[in-house]
Amino acid sequence: MKRVLQRPPVGVARTAVLIAAARAQEQGHLRRLFDDPLAAGLVEAAGSASDLNGVRTLAGDHFVLRTRYFDDELLAAAKPQVVIMAAGLDTRAFRLQWPPGTTVFELDLPELVGFKEDALHDLRAQPLCERTVVPCDLRDDWATALIRAGFDPKRPTAWLLEGLFMFLPPDAGEQVMYLVSALSTRGSTLALEHVNREFRELPQMRAVHERFGTMNARWQSDVEDPVEWLGGHGWHATVTHQIDLAARHGRAVPAITDPRKVGDARIWLASAVRTA
Repeated sequence: MKRVLQRPPVGVARTAVLIAAARAQEQGHLRRLFDDPLAAGLVEAAGSASDLNGVRTLAGDHFVLRTRYFDDELLAAAKPQVVIMAAGLDTRAFRLQWPPGTTVFELDLPELVGFKEDALHDLRAQPLCERTVVPCDLRDDWATALIRAGFDPKRPTAWLLEGLFMFLPPDAGEQVMYLVSALSTRGSTLALEHVNREFRELPQMRAVHERFGTMNARWQSDVEDPVEWLGGHGWHATVTHQIDLAARHGRAVPAITDPRKVGDARIWLASAVRTA
């Protein structure tokens, strides 16, 4: 008998279903950029993401490209510890070919973690690495919870902060970066996504903001120069533009990131190495 799952994601956690739906849709592409065989099952368990179809239509191509970008960054980093912040319905622990000995830590809200673990159990998913889930709120003392779960600050780490910072107030985002930096030994890496103010204010994004607002998922921050911002925290960063990313993978530039259509608005995809 199929077990009764914990309550499907609600509120800001619904954005995790949105991303999983975009990844599931990519599996039907003849030249898909990644394999995610669990995505469709997770979306089905969550009751679909049809309430967010408008957002997926606008940004789905970007979600696909950023997924591949972050996949490549994490595997290239090849660190013994990987920390996925606000992991949502991420399945990288199950679908990427990790080097032997890799431990992946996944952090997210307790209710979302509980739902995901139930769904993965029913899908009979088996991770391809050592996997540790850390139920926590990133606005609270998540660093202590991570260390108690087995994270070692003295070991090199690859951090992933995908689709996170724009949802945090500026002071909360700074606190996350402060703690990530404090927990990172020299040579650790991070990869993240953020936006600038022009992107937040795009007319095309108004409907997205309205929809997210009903979910208590309002965007609250932006950054104008991610290289300078990360440098201030002791990281040497580079930014990859979606034009270059799309060309690399033979895809069209997502309209929402095409300078010909959005001007100076930017979704930043940045990678960095800990230097301090």
